[in-house]
Amino acid sequence: MSNTSESAFTGPTPTAIYQDYLKKGDFRIQCCDSCGTHIFYPRILCTHCGSTQLKWVPVSGRGTVYAVSVVNRKQDRGGPYNVVLVDLEEGPRMMARVDGIDHDQVKIGMAVKARVETSEQAPIVVFDVA
Repeated sequence: MSNTSESAFTGPTPTAIYQDYLKKGDFRIQCCDSCGTHIFYPRILCTHCGSTQLKWVPVSGRGTVYAVSVVNRKQDRGGPYNVVLVDLEEGPRMMARVDGIDHDQVKIGMAVKARVETSEQAPIVVFDVA
């Protein structure tokens, strides 16, 4: 028995591929070729059927705020900000923040639209009110 483990998966990780798309300003998620389920966070296997046949697809970016919380920070550290769970139109739920409005104005059920924010150290997906 070998002490080293081998994986059938080779190549860049799904997270690295996702980040590469974001660096280009392109928000994509995976879709399973076998069952058609859209998947987020990036995976090696479909979370619905277990298939390895995942492709990267552009998404509409439209979503609905499912839950919201406010993180309170001192003003000298940037002040309060919101953390939301957004149900994407394609099905998956993702964590992000809503920009462009006061943190206490973000409400459950609010329609939002994704964009790639590139002003931080690494690009991230944030949402604006739709």
